Amino acid sequence: MKLNLSGLMEHLEGSTPLVPVYLLAGDEPFQLGQAADAVRAAARRQGYAERKVFFAERGFDWKELAAEQDALSLFAERRLLELRLPQPRPGDAGARVLAEWAARPAADTVLMVITGKPDRGQQRARWFTALEQAGVLVQVWPVESARLPAWLERHMRARGLKPAPEAVRLLAERVEGNLLAADQAVEKLLLLHGPGPVAADQVAEAVADSARYDLFDLVDTALAGDAARAVRMTRGLLAEGVEPPVILWALARGIREAAGVAAGGEAALGRVWARRQGVLRAACRRHRRGDWWRLLRQAARIDRMIKGLAPGSAADELVQLSLAVAQPPRRQNGSKGT
Repeated sequence: MKLNLSGLMEHLEGSTPLVPVYLLAGDEPFQLGQAADAVRAAARRQGYAERKVFFAERGFDWKELAAEQDALSLFAERRLLELRLPQPRPGDAGARVLAEWAARPAADTVLMVITGKPDRGQQRARWFTALEQAGVLVQVWPVESARLPAWLERHMRARGLKPAPEAVRLLAERVEGNLLAADQAVEKLLLLHGPGPVAADQVAEAVADSARYDLFDLVDTALAGDAARAVRMTRGLLAEGVEPPVILWALARGIREAAGVAAGGEAALGRVWARRQGVLRAACRRHRRGDWWRLLRQAARIDRMIKGLAPGSAADELVQLSLAVAQPPRRQNGSKGT
């Protein structure tokens, strides 16, 4: 049986008996954690007092899980077994064990398999389809950008917060689909201000980076055209141990945002938090529309460096990227932008 996350929550409500297998798959960790927590809570309510966790990493002996198929619980009549499978590739030995488990589930035992996002071939694998047929399959997906503000507002209101529209929009911009970061920000808002109304300024304070140089401040500094400070901040972040992929993510996000404003004009600017409209206007006066696509190509090259697919120093190139965002490009006489 295949369910989405809300369908799983409905399935687990009340005293409906648990099925023998729950296969939870996806690459969105917050929702995957929600699904696993819901299964654990339902298992506790129904008397599954014993819980064992297996980590199927490299070198895992699948005989350990197979041995549980006929083992009797030492401490309780019912057991919850959790199998953490980082990627949906159990290998030949694991595939055999999982398929056999699905065909003959252990008595008074629930097996919960938590794994990453499967591709089409993995979804057609015998072990995967067997687990789905033996119980429940839940696949979680990242929340699309267009749906993120509505998701955030529901999540905040469920925790007792009453966010202003500008606060929801700002949080969506800051977390950009990272639901774990969004949940942490909501927890911080509750800790700082308690339940009730939430303004955009409170969100800005809650999600600020704790580093001496703030990532979002770096982006706005570069967009505003303060080249010297942007360079200092990039070097400062690197010196403080902020990983290059994180800095690249922030800069690329700012470049994409400016590219959208350059293409969409005032209508696109109106969808941006009011306090950031000034820096984006300044950036779009300094760069032509085609400049932003060249900067994105520069960011893509740095990404290849970080992944070891291109030569060069990613740290040095990040400094150059922040400088390129902050400074107007040099143009040959007579050249025209796009």
